[in-house]
Amino acid sequence: MGFSTILDILGSIIIGGILMSIAWRLSDSATEKTYNSSGELALQQNLATVAQIIEHDFRKIGYCADWNKLPDPSKAIIAADSSSISFLTDIESDGNIDTIKYYLGPTSELAETENPRDRLLYRVVNNEQPRASNLGITQFFLVYYDALGDTVYLPIDNPGEISSIEINVTVENVAAYNEQYSSAYWQQIRLVARNLRNR
Repeated sequence: MGFSTILDILGSIIIGGILMSIAWRLSDSATEKTYNSSGELALQQNLATVAQIIEHDFRKIGYCADWNKLPDPSKAIIAADSSSISFLTDIESDGNIDTIKYYLGPTSELAETENPRDRLLYRVVNNEQPRASNLGITQFFLVYYDALGDTVYLPIDNPGEISSIEINVTVENVAAYNEQYSSAYWQQIRLVARNLRNR
């Protein structure tokens, strides 16, 4: 009786351990799926927000409700680099020329977030305080083309030759499950502001 009782207890412990391990794995898997699906939703929303703002602003490069204030669209882009651009536009369509600058901050600014690659994308209107929010942006990369469709190589000494812009944005989760970050990528190939073509 003693030996069979010990075998029963050992068998119960082993079976109980297997069941506990299965239950733990199912719970962990369910937690990971919930975390990832909610993270994917936030990721897509962040990317959509960034894309809408950038497209809205970039399509208005060189625009002014009072065209006499900005008669030469070739002077609309003030400066351009691979991860920054500043240009003239009329944000509120009130006939006043505004300056918008976009630039990517360093990763050190978001050292407190879990993601080591996320950065702030700054949007500065005129000389106001730069605005940025942590949407998980890890890449903001611009490529410039002239009127013939040829690449304008960096450094750009004459921003007036830019006719269209390729915009590349990558967004990742700011927090991850088991250090695995989901990412989403948006690319606008050859975005052309209407006024840049009016030359």
